[in-house]
Amino acid sequence: MAVHVDSSGRHFQLDAGDSSYVLEATEEGALAHWYWGPKLRSSSPVHRRELLVPRAFAPRPFPEHEEFSYDVLPQEYPTWGRGDFRSPAYQVRLDDGSAVTDLRFQAYRHVPGKPRLAGLPHIYVDDPQSAETLIVVLYDAVADLKVELVYTALADLNAIVRSAKFYNQSPRPLVLERALSASVDLPEAGWDWIRLVGAWGRERKIERTVLGLGMGSVESRRGASSHQANPFLALADSATGERSGRVWAMQLIYSGNFRAQAEVDGFENTRMAIGIDPFQFQWTLAPHETFQTPEAVLVFSHQGLGTMSETFHDLYRQHLMREPWRSQERPIVLNSWEATAFDFDEKKLVELADVAQSLGVETLVLDDGWFGQRHDARSSLGDWVPNHQKLPQGLIGLAKKVHDRGLQFGLWVEPEMVSPASDLYRAHPDWCLHVPHRPRTEGRHQLVLDLSRDDVVAWIIGWMTDLLTTTPIDYIKWDMNRNMTEVGSPQWPADRQAEISHRYILGLYHVLETLTARFPQVLFEGCSGGGGRFDPGMLYYMPETWTSDDSDAIDRLVTQYGTSLVYPPIAMTAHVSQVPSQQVGRITPLTTRAWVAMSATFGYELDVTRLSAEEREAIGRQITVYKALRPLVQFGRFYRLLDPAQGNEASWMFVSGDGTEGLVVWVNRLAEPAAPVRWLHLTGLRADRDYDLSEWTEEGSWQFRGRYGGDRLINIGIATRAVSDFGVRAWRLQA
Repeated sequence: MAVHVDSSGRHFQLDAGDSSYVLEATEEGALAHWYWGPKLRSSSPVHRRELLVPRAFAPRPFPEHEEFSYDVLPQEYPTWGRGDFRSPAYQVRLDDGSAVTDLRFQAYRHVPGKPRLAGLPHIYVDDPQSAETLIVVLYDAVADLKVELVYTALADLNAIVRSAKFYNQSPRPLVLERALSASVDLPEAGWDWIRLVGAWGRERKIERTVLGLGMGSVESRRGASSHQANPFLALADSATGERSGRVWAMQLIYSGNFRAQAEVDGFENTRMAIGIDPFQFQWTLAPHETFQTPEAVLVFSHQGLGTMSETFHDLYRQHLMREPWRSQERPIVLNSWEATAFDFDEKKLVELADVAQSLGVETLVLDDGWFGQRHDARSSLGDWVPNHQKLPQGLIGLAKKVHDRGLQFGLWVEPEMVSPASDLYRAHPDWCLHVPHRPRTEGRHQLVLDLSRDDVVAWIIGWMTDLLTTTPIDYIKWDMNRNMTEVGSPQWPADRQAEISHRYILGLYHVLETLTARFPQVLFEGCSGGGGRFDPGMLYYMPETWTSDDSDAIDRLVTQYGTSLVYPPIAMTAHVSQVPSQQVGRITPLTTRAWVAMSATFGYELDVTRLSAEEREAIGRQITVYKALRPLVQFGRFYRLLDPAQGNEASWMFVSGDGTEGLVVWVNRLAEPAAPVRWLHLTGLRADRDYDLSEWTEEGSWQFRGRYGGDRLINIGIATRAVSDFGVRAWRLQA
């Protein structure tokens, strides 16, 4: 069993993989958090007195229980106003203007499997035996407010999934001003805290610093999870590395404004929490209405960051991405953007398709510029009609020619946006997010459609359904190229304006749920100026995301390395782009660009019609080797070996599930005089097996280097050193 309840019906232990999570309803009715860590043998009660040390100035809400104070109690879903001065998990404004609430334990339910969430992306299980769910019911009698805390423990993974659902059972409206998805109190301090931060072109850099006294947070107020932050937070011991040490991590399955925070109080207790950003958020609950928070994933590892990543990778591949794409190999793509930008016609695209087919590419994706009068970024978003000057036979004719050449056909769209210079905007100027009497701020010469409106949502579903029904499209690249300003919707009353950001995301999820259900054979790739909306919420609908608009191989070392902290390589799209790089002007060898891109879902972003014969031959070999390695890269286990942010080199490896096959990649930035030898200590291999080691050569083939014991490769490793700028080496292992 994954959920254990003692005879009192008030003490609960959840066992997830080799971890345990313990909570208890105290005799005062509070829901206390007692433990989250390595698996416990039994669910015996924790000695409460050891955690409830009396403190001066700590309020005593129950005079008969002198030792009890919310200010020192480790809690599961803390409130504000009853003596806990730390950051709360929720806040409710009552009709009398007060914001003091007092949720007490009322009941629990224990169910097999995991409930699905309506209208929100979520973790799911196919087999009810693979998970168990505990639902704890809390109730405030004065407000007539019920909250259900839902905990699902995955049997084989160190992951617990949490959410909260609010029920207004009163005849009066209530206003939610904060509704986080998870909060956990840890009775220690002195942590390092780890975040994924950055900006456009350098997303998800790992930032690790010491968490001191007070509050630390990472958040987005941009209407999307953003380039600047990712809905993820981890706490780790200072000595924790890839393969050893304790880690507590949280991630939110959500694509909008979020906050992940950690707070250390004066008694060296740490509260970590995650959920929708409370900034500019509120939600009015009319009588008998409900509000469901997004799900949060909680992962514990006592074997370092690498094991934490493996848990997230397995969870998202098996229980977030949906069929058919969770188990289907992803195609090798040629995207037209860096080849042509807006300047193309059907003849040019057919030439690209001809060369792509000869090289072994599997999908041609037509990027921006195919519709309306779209000759640059200044117009036509919303006018989703093919430009017949560029495409005389329309998309249907182009798709047929691409298919006749044995390729799949993909298309770029940006359905959430509208250009002021468009027929759509002229017909419906009220359809964008805006505040009356305020200027409408443009980004990339475009505005954001108001997906809190049912008519806008229906319009997007309608034209996308027509497009995918009438045109044989195999692949959709779904872009979103600006963040939100003037977040308002005159369709909604004044007291609902702070709901618009969340209503937008719910509208987006409704669009995506409808389209992916109607067209399950279409592979959707997410994009937001690159990695500006790379989050678990989008992965539920779109099982891969364009990792960054910066496709320079050396910059991508840091981006892909950081992204792998939470997301599996199959979720990252990575392309070989032209040189000099359009983003940074760097010239890197074709082989280096290929091995970096081949360590994810692979493709090309260059004009293949202008390649030399030597380059075409090299690319043909790259595609052949990737097809052989694709199951290993997309479905194998991923291990980080050298962090590119910490030195001149980067290295990583893949190992098959049975440990019989492996791939190791090593890249250096700059050559060094008298370069020292670097020993790559491999991992994930079977120490009791021998492996044939082959190295990729400049001639484009595998050269046998010898047979080595797995124990030798783990403990001694492979030797390499930086002898050229932007050098790369790759080794293949076969048991």
